[in-house]
Amino acid sequence: MRLDIVGGGLAGSEAAWQLAERGHDVVLHEMRPVVRTPAHQSDRLAELVCSNTFKSTETANAHGLLKAEMRALGSMILQCADATRVPGGSALTVDRTRFAQAVHERVTAHPRITLSRGEVTALPGPGIVATGPLTSSALATTIQQRLGIESLAFYDAIAPIIAGDSIDMGIAFRASRWGKETMAGAGDGAYINCPFTREEYDAFLDAMTAADQYAGSDFDPIPYFEGCMPAEEMAKRGRETLRFGPMKPVGLRDPRTGKRPHAVAQLRMEDAGGRMWNLVGFQTRMRTGEQQRVFRMVPGLAHAEFLRFGSIHRNAYINAPAALTPWLALRDAPQSLFAGQLTGVEGYTESTATGILAAINLDRIVRGEEPVIPPPVTMLGALYRYLRDADPKHFQPMNANFGLVDELPNAPKDKIERKQAMAARALEAMGNWIDAHVAQVDAR
Repeated sequence: MRLDIVGGGLAGSEAAWQLAERGHDVVLHEMRPVVRTPAHQSDRLAELVCSNTFKSTETANAHGLLKAEMRALGSMILQCADATRVPGGSALTVDRTRFAQAVHERVTAHPRITLSRGEVTALPGPGIVATGPLTSSALATTIQQRLGIESLAFYDAIAPIIAGDSIDMGIAFRASRWGKETMAGAGDGAYINCPFTREEYDAFLDAMTAADQYAGSDFDPIPYFEGCMPAEEMAKRGRETLRFGPMKPVGLRDPRTGKRPHAVAQLRMEDAGGRMWNLVGFQTRMRTGEQQRVFRMVPGLAHAEFLRFGSIHRNAYINAPAALTPWLALRDAPQSLFAGQLTGVEGYTESTATGILAAINLDRIVRGEEPVIPPPVTMLGALYRYLRDADPKHFQPMNANFGLVDELPNAPKDKIERKQAMAARALEAMGNWIDAHVAQVDAR
């Protein structure tokens, strides 16, 4: 049976190779160079655009753990990354040109893969759509028509996510405005509130407006419209703008003083366990180092651990929890799957990982077997659980982080030791899952 993969980036190239190795005839569709994008420079498969690093290789780091799981699954992309690696400390950093050439040669040399150049405007079935953040307007229109106009976004307006156990609850407090409970099971209040004095607010505002920011690029224009205005841009409109916007203190009282704070930064629960908290209204273009410096000025966040940094950039993505199955397929056509950044994951490693799992499940589906997802104690399984269970009303793309993974019973108190223990559990669980569900593929 012929299987069609749309998109020759990381996820699409990985998916095509994985399916071909499982005995399927695959047509990999890549619109470049027939239809060009503002970002890509060549016609090579898996061309890296924004960075040349796949981040950490250490398993005590979330990205390192995800890569270890992917290696267990036989990732071809990581094999090519290893072969073209350049010095980068513990990060898997590659020579971009050599990396893209290595993937291109590996994929196009496969006897079961045919590379087809040209734009695809219809959803494949059976097949996988892995067109990434620069999905063509014609295909994006098709996706919108199939899933509904609200199911496809074109810009990320992402606020930082903070680890719950790094918030100082001696300063911050749980409450909803006017005492209203707006989140099921919130108990003490739907939000964590960080109260500012006037002096703290003024210092925070000065730091934010002076912070270094990422500049937009030709393919990543700054979409300054009201729906995703960066916090620092709001601050520049006037010193009271944030106090009448996301930092308004009305309906809240600081239990330490019994009075209404001058301003409040609110955090909204991002997961059912309360381990990840979204800094509400603080989408930002500040550089990551600046985000750490500025947001740690928020009372109660002096020792904040950032699970995801904020950003605003072009990124077409599907509202996966509202529109797709748990294995990221059309609900009325389970043989049409999605992979890569289009599904709502962030990052090279995460995108590639979804390509592997999409291929595993498409292979199973066309052979008459049920799709499978790794257990949520693994980083890949936890990422898929987020794409399934996140609140569709507040859904934003997510990168790999330990806040997604199930807690470890009797975990060590030391954070590094705890993450190492979680990684060991994840790799054991992934090995067991592979033995039970996945036909092994040798990525060499």
